[in-house]
Amino acid sequence: MLRHRLPATLAVLALLVPAGCDAKEAPADAGSPAGSTAVGEPWYDEINPASADGAAGGADGPCPLPVTFPIAEGWQAETIELPDPTTAADPELAAEMIAIMALRGGATARCEVDGRGEGGGFLRVWATERDVPPRAALDAFLADTSTEQATEAQFRDVTADDLIGVEATWVSHNELLDEVRRSWATAVSTNGQSLLFVIQESLLTEHSDLLPAYRLAVQGLRTAG
Repeated sequence: MLRHRLPATLAVLALLVPAGCDAKEAPADAGSPAGSTAVGEPWYDEINPASADGAAGGADGPCPLPVTFPIAEGWQAETIELPDPTTAADPELAAEMIAIMALRGGATARCEVDGRGEGGGFLRVWATERDVPPRAALDAFLADTSTEQATEAQFRDVTADDLIGVEATWVSHNELLDEVRRSWATAVSTNGQSLLFVIQESLLTEHSDLLPAYRLAVQGLRTAG
């Protein structure tokens, strides 16, 4: 039996989302989440950040990362620890499961911030294994059709403290659940890699449930000292 600490919800969602292709791209919009005025879909900039209650990242906090970011009240951050597939009864199957759950477009899931207790979903932090620009990291993430087909992608430049990055939003369709959901992600480059902060709607959550915690995290990004 494969043992891991990856949250069960992540595993279930990843297994239920079918493969797809043909992501489309819209022109980039300059601006930052904090200062833009894109009211309504797709950015919903009128939604304000949540109140902070703790932080994650850095060397000593939950989810060790080269950045720190605030966590919304009631949300809990936990490091995603990937198991060693060679210790499983079926190493090949275990490796495939890990790839489905925690690898996408050259990035690996490193942290999950769970907001289910507050009616929200999950904010996940993905890290690239090499130094790629934020936009390239997002392009690769969206081009990976192993878990979903991304369409209607839009991009804009963002800044947070001394970090410069790119934000994306896109729509994906889960054919098995017949579910269309919108996602948002901000990618920043730091310490020789790009970090992607990703959040998405689901059957149980809407943008109003998710974006306050997401805005708080990405607008509060700081390089770890």
